[in-house]
Amino acid sequence: MTTNHRHATPSRFRWIFQHWNIQRNTIIGWLFALPALIIYTLFVLQPLVLTVQYSFYKWNGVGPKTWVGLNNYITIFQDPDLIGTIINAFLLVVWFSFIPVGLGLIVASVMHRVATGKFGAVARTVLFLPQVIALVAAGIIWGWLLSLPGLINQVLKAIGLGTITRAWLGDFDWALPAVGLIGIWVLLGFCIVLLSTGITKIDPALYESARIDGASWLREFVTITIPLLRYEVGVCLTVTVIAALAAFDIVYVSTAGGPGNSTAVPGIQIYILAFTQRAIGLASALAVMLMILVIIVILPIQWLNRENKV
Repeated sequence: MTTNHRHATPSRFRWIFQHWNIQRNTIIGWLFALPALIIYTLFVLQPLVLTVQYSFYKWNGVGPKTWVGLNNYITIFQDPDLIGTIINAFLLVVWFSFIPVGLGLIVASVMHRVATGKFGAVARTVLFLPQVIALVAAGIIWGWLLSLPGLINQVLKAIGLGTITRAWLGDFDWALPAVGLIGIWVLLGFCIVLLSTGITKIDPALYESARIDGASWLREFVTITIPLLRYEVGVCLTVTVIAALAAFDIVYVSTAGGPGNSTAVPGIQIYILAFTQRAIGLASALAVMLMILVIIVILPIQWLNRENKV
């Protein structure tokens, strides 16, 4: 009995020591994370909770708040202008997301095939530059280019297409596509660089085998490149869809939501409601609706992306 007790005591102390080490490391880890958690709580979680709270009140931001329940959300669905901003945001998804991702796939595949070495690196750098430029600056530059005396119209006149020139950002029918063009220019470089990086991870033997079998570039693109870049495509779609639904900078600088409400998006409308019309409750409700829409759209993409990665 004494021998067993002598052997059991060191084991018990060893277990206590290991358990204490685990607990100590956990506590130290939380202490390191504590500043970030505090900042995240103060500047993300608290405003989020307050936004949800304000969405149930009628409030001008200064005076007393009046409880209205779900009336702000009902107003959003009953007001054609507010619904129109959500529709415009989904239309921008086509321009900000689907087109840049599709073009990015094609350009990245072509560059991988023909642009190698230093030339390929320079090409990727040049194409990525719009992503580095501030969105406000991009909006100002494209505002000049798309104006009536701007470079775009000058080029159209030079090639004999002067009859179609117009103030693109001031036209009710063409303002939203013009904003979409700016979004393509900004986001295309990001998609190309990310997808080009993904292509470099694909086994070159797959392309060599396909070429030996006589496969064309299109066949390689459809059967090898696209299937093996599903994860990268998912990341591109996630980033660009969020950029489209939460668009503000480019739209505000280039059109401010005009002409009329033809380019108004939720971000612009939230700003107008909150800071111009002093309708804090309605602005908060629209912000909550936008957050819900983003989650609804992004979650399936993330789920498919996770399945593809596995």
